[in-house]
Amino acid sequence: MSDAMSGWLLSAPLMLVLAFFLILPIIMIVIVSFWGATEFSIYPAFQFDNYEFLLSSPVTYQVFLATIKYAIITWVCTLLIGFTIAYFLAFHIRTQTWQIILFLLCTIPFWTSNIIRMISWIPFLGRNGLANSALVGMGIVDQPVEWLLYSDFSVILAFVHLYTLFMVVPIFNTMMRIDRSLIEAAYDNGATGLQTLTNVIIPLTKPGIMIGSIFVVTLVMGDFITVRFMSGSQKANVGRLISNDIALLQYPSACATAVVLLVTVLLVIAVLLRFVDIRKEL
Repeated sequence: MSDAMSGWLLSAPLMLVLAFFLILPIIMIVIVSFWGATEFSIYPAFQFDNYEFLLSSPVTYQVFLATIKYAIITWVCTLLIGFTIAYFLAFHIRTQTWQIILFLLCTIPFWTSNIIRMISWIPFLGRNGLANSALVGMGIVDQPVEWLLYSDFSVILAFVHLYTLFMVVPIFNTMMRIDRSLIEAAYDNGATGLQTLTNVIIPLTKPGIMIGSIFVVTLVMGDFITVRFMSGSQKANVGRLISNDIALLQYPSACATAVVLLVTVLLVIAVLLRFVDIRKEL
């Protein structure tokens, strides 16, 4: 038996699993997106009514712009925080034992449910919560701040809290692979700390940054429960649009929105992959 045939046989079980649990559901979503729907039922058809309604509605573009806004702001915040944490763990913690301990401390919040971690912000940010009580007590504001909760601020804060670790892990993993002799050579040649960071560390960390960016952007763009709870149902994103269609039993419309969202996410990932060859990192 040839090596090529052996490779195909070894990969066949995984390919079947991916085909059944990933490719087949996506195909079904695309098919149903062309079906029709009444108030109480759906029926097989091949029509573009769902896409026509979706792409001709100004609400669709507003919701997609809001989703992209959340993704970009969350990406910037998680990148700054994640890069800083990964840099500290990789270059300022000398022993591997302490690196592991501190890294595990970063993962402790993730031992609980996403919903629990998200809802825990509500009593903290509320009108009579700890944040407002502290601000009023220190005399920074005269009355409780209204925009801390049920606003874009609270939504983005929850996103950053939930998804920062997805940026820390790949960046930290990439930084640990950097040859320390390259950094020493940069210092020996008179490079400052900032020059070493921008010319040595960041370029070598780009694969980790891109992997973390893909994780964060895709998770934020597909999320719906965070926007619902943290905005008090006052804001919307594409995930909530799909959720509302499903609640109304408008499955073809939900599938059409999901297809457009999938295409949008794939385009974003394609743009990110233009900056670095992640296959070398994997």
